Amino acid sequence: MEPDATVADLRPVLVVEDSDDDFDTVRVAAARAEIGNPLVRAADAEGARRLLADCAAGSFAFVLLDHNLPGADGLALLDEARRDGSLAGVPVVVFTTSVNPRDRALFFAAGASAFHVKSVQYTVCLDTLESIFGHWLNSAPTPNRAAVSSLNGTTA
Repeated sequence: MEPDATVADLRPVLVVEDSDDDFDTVRVAAARAEIGNPLVRAADAEGARRLLADCAAGSFAFVLLDHNLPGADGLALLDEARRDGSLAGVPVVVFTTSVNPRDRALFFAAGASAFHVKSVQYTVCLDTLESIFGHWLNSAPTPNRAAVSSLNGTTA
């Protein structure tokens, strides 16, 4: 029997974002996209490391990762997490203000699944985030229900 393709992936989305305003924009976009996935926020790389250490690989539907973070930046976090396996198989979508082609190339070399530039125009930013949610949540595998219940509402 084939799996039901209509089953939504309800695993949490890990949002690694230090800006409260940018995280609020992510929440608004998630609501507009009508996703049922909890958003789990880490405000820095250390918080993301703790969350990833506490979860089995694949516990998150995807990671939305900012580049400029306090302490270690998003690139260092991605590189470390890909090497140690804590993000094995988990899509990582970089969402940053950087328009530097070198940053884009470095993120892809470190294992990023996608790279998007944050627009300074609020509505464009919302549209981009809605598109990201639609793409990565509609093409992901069956949910890990245990991860959803253990992480629902977690913030690091």
